[in-house]
This record gives sequence, C-alpha cells and structure tokens, in this order.
Amino acid sequence: MARKIFIAATGQNSGKTTTSLSLMHMAMKKYGKVGFIKPIGPKPSEHEGFIADKDAILIAKVFGLEDDLSLMSPFVLHPGDTRRVLDGKISREQILYRIADAIDKLSRKNDFLIIEGAGHAGVGSVLGCSNAQIAKLASAPVMMVTGGGLGNVVDAVCMNMALFEKEKVPVKSILVNKIIANKREQTLRYLDLAFSDADLDVIGGYNYQPILANPTLRRIAGVLDIELHCTEEESHRIAHNIQIGAASTQRVAGLLKKSTLLIVNSSRDELLVTLANLYKMPEYSDKLAAIIIPGVGPISAITQRIIDSSGIPYMRAGRTSTTVFEIIKEDVSKVVSEDTEKIELIKTLAEQRLDFDKIDSFLD
Repeated sequence: MARKIFIAATGQNSGKTTTSLSLMHMAMKKYGKVGFIKPIGPKPSEHEGFIADKDAILIAKVFGLEDDLSLMSPFVLHPGDTRRVLDGKISREQILYRIADAIDKLSRKNDFLIIEGAGHAGVGSVLGCSNAQIAKLASAPVMMVTGGGLGNVVDAVCMNMALFEKEKVPVKSILVNKIIANKREQTLRYLDLAFSDADLDVIGGYNYQPILANPTLRRIAGVLDIELHCTEEESHRIAHNIQIGAASTQRVAGLLKKSTLLIVNSSRDELLVTLANLYKMPEYSDKLAAIIIPGVGPISAITQRIIDSSGIPYMRAGRTSTTVFEIIKEDVSKVVSEDTEKIELIKTLAEQRLDFDKIDSFLD
C-alpha cells in the first residue's frame, strides 16, 4: 500500500496544484510508482473524450498518467450537482464509495499517493465528503498549504484546523507559499513562533514568483474567448504587465515595461501602427508581449496590414478596453500542461525549496 499525503489549503489560489506538481516531481525521484487523485473535481474539463477535473488532467499529462485518469478524478462536480445531491437524485453514499474505491486502487498500485483537496477544509461538505472527511477516509496525514503573510495565515490555519480536528485527522505541517522574498526569513520565524504550541511544522514553500502568478497569452485568449494571432511558441509568452494604451502614442511607448500586454482601442490607428513598428526593434520586442484591440469599430485596412506584417501577437476583442482589463485582472492564472516554462520552473524550484525527505517523514 502507498504512503499517502493529503494536500489541503486554507482557501483557493494558495498554491495546492503547484505543490502537487512539486511533490509529484520530488516523489518520483525517490519512489518507483507515484500516483495522484483529486477526489472532488470542481473544474470539469475534457481530455480525449473523458470528463475529469482540470488539475487531474494536468498531472496526468505532465507525468504520463493518462491511463489512471478515471481513478485520478472519481467525482467531477457539474453545474447543478449540489441541488441534485440535496434532492436525493445523487447519492452521497455513492459519491463516497467512488472516492474510497479510487483511493484504494491507486494505493495498491503505487508506492506514494498524493491526494489533493479542493478549496478550504469544508469544501464538499454538502456532498457528505469535505476535505477533512476524505482525509479521514484515506487515513492520510495532512499538509496544509497557505498563502504568504502572518496574521492572515495564522487565522486561516486555525479556522481550517478545526474541521480536521473534528474528524481526528492529523495536520502534520503547513506549507507557506507566495512569500515576499525579502521577508522570507522573518515570515517563517514568526510563523514558527505563532505555532510553537501546536504539533505541526512550518515549511517554507515558494517565494512569490511573477512567472507563476501571471498569465500566458494563450491563457488570456481563453479567458476572453477570442482568437490569438501568433505562433505556437509566442502563445506561451507570459504577460508580466497589463496596461491600457489611453495616453498619447509617445507616452504609451515610454511607459512600456518588460513583457507588457497593451490594450489599445481599434480607433487608435496611430498607436497601433507605432506599436507594430516598435515590435520589430530589438530594444522593444522584449517589452511588447502582445496587443489586445477592443472596440466595436473596425481596424482600418492599412493598419491591419501593418500589424500583420510586423508579426506582433494580437487579439481582437469586441468589448470596451475597461471591460477587457477588468476580466484579465480578475482572472487568476492557473498552470496548464502547455505552460512548459512554468512547469519546468516549478520542478526546478521544488528541488531548491522543498525538503521532500522531511515532508515524507511526517507520514510515518
């Protein structure tokens, strides 16, 4: 039977999936067979005709586990399922059975099994299988992933710990992610002090990494549901800065930062032409990631020809500049299997930052 660890979190977007990718990478260096399961899948997606959770698909594709995908995502939550459970059309017992069966089968065929929860400790309660209940079902010690900070981390951990304590599930450690680099030592020292009376270890995870936090051009096009005009290689480029090109042409050019995604209305012909020409200059190609062209008015024919000939990546959005900006800023970039640059960075950081042997020792 596999050694098991349950990856919990204090909430969404704290870095559970990045943690799971890191642990998969490190565990595979030590154990012959390593498995993964996302018992409750709140993000349904399709892979080769099979519907599974996005995170399970990501892990399966990155680590070549597609044959186990049905076990890795035993229950995918579709819109309306919560009501169907409460109406008695979906049995809580059946959901729990499917999860238990998948965990058992993966435990038998692997040496190490990573179980990734969804959201905070209570997610899934309405289905009869919260994160705490699943961790108990799996008899898996818990590592709780948090964001950076101090007071908010302590508050969130204590609140989430209550559910695991209720289920008598041991929380062995907390992994602190998104730490401000120049405050890393101070943050971890004070968190150690804050949890000195608790029977858990504080582990330093990743510092805040813009490359992990910021979206690729492909991601942005998907969020906006618009076509991305660029090469396959360019679609993986990360937009580190997002700006609205509302000022004068000279001012906009002067404000460009590294890998900027610029939102320029279709009526700004002079700015669009200037950006297209700047993109061909070595000193600006690193600053200009792409342009998004919102607005209901058409782009003039000559401007379109200049954009096309320049090779600058662009997207056309039939919305206002403000709407496009707000949609992008509200989206939290998630890693997908095509984000090879991000995935390789995660693996590299895992080898530098994660003490896997220490985490593994918590499972004894």
